[in-house]
Amino acid sequence: MATGTDQAVGFGLVAVSLIIFTYYTTWVILLPFIDSQHVIHKYFLPRAYAVLLPLAAGLLLLLFVGLFITYVMLKSQKITKKAQ
Repeated sequence: MATGTDQAVGFGLVAVSLIIFTYYTTWVILLPFIDSQHVIHKYFLPRAYAVLLPLAAGLLLLLFVGLFITYVMLKSQKITKKAQ
C-alpha cells in the first residue's frame, strides 16, 4: 500500500507530465495553425526546438540506459569472477 508521501510524489509526477504534454502538444500541433502575430507565440520557443529538445532528451535517455546496462554487466562479471 502506498503511503501518503508516495501518493503525493506520484500525483506531482503525473501533474508535471500532463503540463509538459499539454505544452508540447499545443506548441507542435496547434501553434502552426494560429496566426504568427498572435500574442500566444511569445510563450513558446521557436519551432526548431520542437524537434531538437525531444531528440536531445531521447539521446540522453539512450545514453543513461546504455551506461546502466554496462554498469550492471560489469558488476555481474566481477561477482562471477569472485565466485570462481
